[in-house]
Amino acid sequence: MMLMHFVLVFLASIFASTQPQLVNSHEEKGEWNCNSPSDIRVNAEFRPGIVTLDGHPRDWKNIDGFEFPLLIAVDPDPESEYNGGKMTVKALHDGHDVFFMLQVDGEYAYSKGKSTECPSVALMFQIGENASYHRMGGCKEGPDTCTRKSCQGHEVDIMHFLLGNAIPGRLYGGNLVDSPGYGGGDRFGHLVDVYAWNPHCRYLDGHGPSGNRSSAQNDWRGAWWHSSLTVHSGFVEEDSPYADANKKGTYYFEFSRPLRTMDYLQQDAQFAIGKPTKFSVAFWYPENTKPWHGSGHYSINCDWIPLDIVSGSTGPTGVPREPQRSSWNTATVFSFLFSLAAFSTSIFVGYRVDSSSKTIPFTPMENL
Repeated sequence: MMLMHFVLVFLASIFASTQPQLVNSHEEKGEWNCNSPSDIRVNAEFRPGIVTLDGHPRDWKNIDGFEFPLLIAVDPDPESEYNGGKMTVKALHDGHDVFFMLQVDGEYAYSKGKSTECPSVALMFQIGENASYHRMGGCKEGPDTCTRKSCQGHEVDIMHFLLGNAIPGRLYGGNLVDSPGYGGGDRFGHLVDVYAWNPHCRYLDGHGPSGNRSSAQNDWRGAWWHSSLTVHSGFVEEDSPYADANKKGTYYFEFSRPLRTMDYLQQDAQFAIGKPTKFSVAFWYPENTKPWHGSGHYSINCDWIPLDIVSGSTGPTGVPREPQRSSWNTATVFSFLFSLAAFSTSIFVGYRVDSSSKTIPFTPMENL
């Protein structure tokens, strides 16, 4: 119990503490330099009723993905690219929720209760208009002076999933136990809902310098999987570590969240159909079996990437579909002409029958 308590306190202090401390490792070694391609973006198509949130990729086989190289976030040098390969990002929505599927190759690594010895992912979204990707919102205030007022306009929304206590294929995130008074936390699987102004000022939703707000909640749900896992009927905690270490394969991370939330504290990004949202993805991996550290993560780009919530009236590329008036009108006209011809034929036949009845005398059966 003491060990578990230590682990929980350690993780909370690093990733979701309501009293964060300065982390010097987030400081860049030199001047920040980013050469971001201007034409990259991710489309979330309108595809209702096709995704079951379980971490498995089968529902996504017909959804186009977008590949990104994974570079060290604090020093996006192409020579430091993640050696496991690129990350594929897929997204869609059903008009109510937005869904994400992240796929990245990596040897299987899982150590129960030790999140830094397991892979981890995070999604970050711009909230405030002045919030930069660099330095997680970019507010220049320190942990003792950052407040909603001093850092107004620099808010970012973060979903962070740590696997150390998460069973593959099981659902984590917001739940009925944590919702009252626990804000954006998740005491079961550590899929947390966080807001930040910079790397040193980040808090669980509902917590922070402005005080605790019981109305805030974790709106995210998510699950994970690895292609080396062979049991599909369902794992339980006693099955840990669920597969043999170092098996080659692919990690899958699947998430969902409502397009709009009940947030009124400027702690959640709000998505709108037809309107782009700026976002990014981070990935941590225990390379060479060494635990990762908080700022040692990879990112899909050195700047924000537009996420387009595509309307149902547009195609997969976001381009409005051509209206099909011509084919519809042709079918309508053809149907009308066919009906008119049939009606005319019936009148003609009826007329001929009526005319014939006047010239052919009726012969009773007994006279035949």
